[in-house]
Amino acid sequence: MTPQDMESRIVRYGDLQPCKTAFIDAHTPGSDQKENFTIIGGGVSESPDQHVHIAIPHGFNIGAAGQPPKCRNSLHDHHTAEVFFVLKGTWRFFWGRWGDAGEVTLQEGDIFNIPTGIFRGFENIGTDYGMIMAILGGDDAGGGVMWAPQVIEDAAEHGLILGENGKLYDSKKQQRLPEGINPMPLMSDAELAKRPEPTTTDVLPNHIARYWDMVALADKKPVNVLGENGLLRDKPGFEVDFITRGSATETKHSHPYPSVLMPMRGHWRVTWDGGAATLAPGDTMSVPENLAHSAVPSMSGEASLYHVVATGDPAGLTWKG
Repeated sequence: MTPQDMESRIVRYGDLQPCKTAFIDAHTPGSDQKENFTIIGGGVSESPDQHVHIAIPHGFNIGAAGQPPKCRNSLHDHHTAEVFFVLKGTWRFFWGRWGDAGEVTLQEGDIFNIPTGIFRGFENIGTDYGMIMAILGGDDAGGGVMWAPQVIEDAAEHGLILGENGKLYDSKKQQRLPEGINPMPLMSDAELAKRPEPTTTDVLPNHIARYWDMVALADKKPVNVLGENGLLRDKPGFEVDFITRGSATETKHSHPYPSVLMPMRGHWRVTWDGGAATLAPGDTMSVPENLAHSAVPSMSGEASLYHVVATGDPAGLTWKG
């Protein structure tokens, strides 16, 4: 594969195109400064304004959220797995029917595997613009977002209506629901009562891995962070590995499924049969299936990289306690 072909599979951090109207809380005070990015796959945006950088199916989606300080993402859930790692800043994640069942603070490089079946939200609690990267299971990311009822009600008060077709309509732009399309129904009390409310103590041991712990573990060989036998044991349709300078190798390898390289720290030189490219933190590179490649740091200093590869497993394990 030529360098030109591969360049089309690299999304540079500086080239990311945000959408500020991606979701139902786009007008809700406290959430109206969000920027959402769909990097690989169709994502779950409810807006036609969302730009998709790479539409090639991978078996999972890659997205990102950028938010200024004190901006939050409202309580929601997905039908498939949702995994975050913090690229920039300090973030508070919270969950439960009202967002008060539990919470955790994540720093740069930390990763969080959030089970389905639980409403979750997050906010930038740092002092600068922050960015979190997201991996969603499945090619269609489960068919959309499920919002806590109060999020839909709050949004309607600020002019945004979500149709049962999964699309947003903005009364501030004189938009109305099309004929035959009803508003997205709120979850019933019976449905809400079935949702678990795990505490912080329930969630922390098996769903969060800290950056510096992974750096230590990946000193000699890559560490499997998320997988059937990973630090975070799960089979959401993809695996996540963590690589550092000490565990990187120039020996080429390939996968039967597409894979994605996402540098966390340092510059990385990716070499494949046919060319090479250098990635920086925030860049995302899609590697085709069966293409032999390697990735090693290209400069001195701290170097770490997340590696995501599809597995073909069903996506989206629910909370098991």
